[in-house]
Amino acid sequence: MPELPEVETIRRDLAARLLGQSFASINLLSPKTAPHPAVFLADNLRGRKITKLERRGKLLIFSLSPVKKKLTGRQSAGGKPDYLLIHLKMTGQLIYLDRETKIAGELPNKHTRAIFKFKNGGRLFFNDLRKFGYLKLVTADELARLLKNNYGPEPLTPDFSLLFLRSALKNKKVKIKVLLLNQKIIAGLGNIYADEVLYAARINPERPAGSLKDAEIKKLWQVINVIIKKAIKYRGTTFRNYVDSRGQKGNFSDLLQVYGRTGQKCRRCRGLIVKKKVAGRGTHYCSCCQK
Repeated sequence: MPELPEVETIRRDLAARLLGQSFASINLLSPKTAPHPAVFLADNLRGRKITKLERRGKLLIFSLSPVKKKLTGRQSAGGKPDYLLIHLKMTGQLIYLDRETKIAGELPNKHTRAIFKFKNGGRLFFNDLRKFGYLKLVTADELARLLKNNYGPEPLTPDFSLLFLRSALKNKKVKIKVLLLNQKIIAGLGNIYADEVLYAARINPERPAGSLKDAEIKKLWQVINVIIKKAIKYRGTTFRNYVDSRGQKGNFSDLLQVYGRTGQKCRRCRGLIVKKKVAGRGTHYCSCCQK
């Protein structure tokens, strides 16, 4: 599943190629991928430029230039630009091709759900094996409500402070692994990085969040920022489906300490790496040194 480092890698790559580019057309191949009909998306994207590309947690946010005509089905509030949202969910991919880009494999393929064409000749392919990802056009007010209701602070930002993490964990009976995966509390962490940060902090994933002592919370806060920053540097983790916008795999896979290492020895204490279900999610940890 693409998590914060993977989506940030995609965001940076696409921003370098797409800022200032105008949509020529969109071909929606899977109706399930978008809540709006294909004609709505096409009419409301055609001719508009991408003015900014941001991210919140695992959500990509494309800012669009103001409309010059009435939008199909509604008028943009106050003439403000709308936003195109793309969420990759578990198996989504965004791959950009132009005349100079070469990738392994053919595009489109059987997992391609949407194709965006740009006036410069470039094409952006949205692939999604399991069809959980989505694209959606929203107003500024809709975006503000969505972010407020669904996303907490994310690592590497001022809002994700040690004070915030202490407050988020205080008196919580839920398992710490479950809390870390809750996007409304901390945005951007998924299964891979939750396992990795808990290993780095020597914390058992089944511990109640409220049981962590101050020193453990501080360590957890530190390693979350360190690991996420390092994973971005290495362009994310490819464990199954993730590729970046150029179709390349992430390099952080080589640095994983517990995720995907079931039955192997811990590189720290030589104990055994085990895998078990925690709140329905496959969870990897050292049975000896994570307390």
